[in-house]
Amino acid sequence: MLFGDVSEELARRVVEALRHVTDIEPPSALVRVSAQDGVDYQCDLAMSLGKRLGKPPREIAAAIAARLDVADLAEPPEVAGPGFLNFTLRSSWLAERTTALNGDPRLGVAVTPRPRRIAIDYSSPNVAKEMHAGHLRSTVIGDAITRLARFAGHEVIPHNHLGDWGTPFGMLIEHLLDERPSGPYTIGDLNGFYRAARSKFESDDDFASRSRNRVVLLQSGDDETLSLWRRLVDESTRHFTQVYELLGIDLTGRDIYGESFYNPFLAAVVDDLTAAGLTEVSDGAVCVFPDGFRNREGDPLPLIVRKRDGGYGYAATDLATVRYWTEQRGVTDLLYVVGAPQAQHFAMVFAVCRAAGWLRNEHRAEHIAFGSVLGEDGRAMKTRAGESVRLSDLLAEAVSHAAEVIDGRGDLSPDVRAEVAEAIGIGALKYADLSGDRERDYVFSWDRMLAVNGNTSVYLQYANTRIRSVLAKAGQDLTGARILLGHPAERALALALTRFPEAVGAATTGYLPHKLCTYLYETAVVFTRFYEQCPLLNAEGAGVRDSRLLLAELTSKTLTLGLSLLGISTPARL
Repeated sequence: MLFGDVSEELARRVVEALRHVTDIEPPSALVRVSAQDGVDYQCDLAMSLGKRLGKPPREIAAAIAARLDVADLAEPPEVAGPGFLNFTLRSSWLAERTTALNGDPRLGVAVTPRPRRIAIDYSSPNVAKEMHAGHLRSTVIGDAITRLARFAGHEVIPHNHLGDWGTPFGMLIEHLLDERPSGPYTIGDLNGFYRAARSKFESDDDFASRSRNRVVLLQSGDDETLSLWRRLVDESTRHFTQVYELLGIDLTGRDIYGESFYNPFLAAVVDDLTAAGLTEVSDGAVCVFPDGFRNREGDPLPLIVRKRDGGYGYAATDLATVRYWTEQRGVTDLLYVVGAPQAQHFAMVFAVCRAAGWLRNEHRAEHIAFGSVLGEDGRAMKTRAGESVRLSDLLAEAVSHAAEVIDGRGDLSPDVRAEVAEAIGIGALKYADLSGDRERDYVFSWDRMLAVNGNTSVYLQYANTRIRSVLAKAGQDLTGARILLGHPAERALALALTRFPEAVGAATTGYLPHKLCTYLYETAVVFTRFYEQCPLLNAEGAGVRDSRLLLAELTSKTLTLGLSLLGISTPARL
């Protein structure tokens, strides 16, 4: 038999064997990839059961090994050390498995038998402001998680939670009415208008008062105010769409659910919370004090639902968001791809929603936190003038640097060069963001992310084009070819290729794209060793040439599919 995730299959069999060893309800077993030479997988279940069963772990491991049925895919398991179970896959099974993978468009990754309905909040820029470098992480990480979840078989509904409501728009619209600038407006104009309006708001009490009144008119549906507001939203949406298209991000106007969308639900949120006995009035504001949250002085920490002036803050909007998606849209999972500093806010929102009954046992709500993008000085990325780096400028610079990487390739037409430079530059930006643990900050470096060696998308893209070039030179129909594993480098590559489902699974279930990045890089390194030690075009022996070409082709398919799940393209030529 052939299996998708080998570690999961081995774990299932370990648990089944344990049922014959003891009458306790067996826990789940964790089978990991082994770093030990000559061992492919390792399980330490017996070591965790020693105290519970009152037996030495080695004795438990030996008893499990005696009842394990793995002959179809692995050699007899070995008990090692204090009680590890070591597994080595049969080369005959590996050869059969990799041969079969070449005919599978999913490369062994199974579709989940229990699909979820997932709403994911990511990107979330502000209307009337240009997207900046700080929006890169949420956008890129959210897109990768969306792609992975859809590939797994889940229904995924993105919602781009635009900042498009409240006091900032009162002052911005009031400024436009004061100045009456001629249109049409560009996103750069809107940036300038916002800065001017903010300056007036902070220095002119009359303007600040009129701005607050303008918010009331906006919320009550005043025609003139709404008309100007829509112009701001429309121009901003055009800008966002241009950035998403260049980044290769599948967010469109249909995915926009701005703060304004939830405005009609805010009063009902307060009513529901009050009816449930969850609210308290504190200093004139309607608050909820969820259990377990306290400030530095040890006092209960409030989540302010309605401010003392009757207005609503973003906490109310976030509560309305959960209520809408679970109650009206029937989602099972809510994912928020938002920076790590918002961890406490989301924990409080989720706690209140569970108390209100908007999040029930069947629901999952998770804050997918991420760190910051830092400049090479270790501080937040800024321009020399101290301003945030515009994302559109960052993308253009990425493509420009990538063009330098392929400079001198006279065999590429101008159109192809432009296409390749975009694939390299945008891919490098994304991969640099995705290849590290998302919860950590990372230092932005063009030299590092565009390096042709090391764990970069450029290295993976070059490895893929090298393979495609070899296959094109071979010009061989591999239909009916089978993989043979005679050389250690062949077996090492076959083993790496069979682990693709495990890497995809780890990246998907943990919302950890870097797990897939690490796998792809390590697989490319294994392929390089194989390429150096095992001649492909000049291979000798019956079937050996076809076998090695088939391994190369499967490697290319794995790199291509893996990178696509991260939102990164693989150009045919570099």
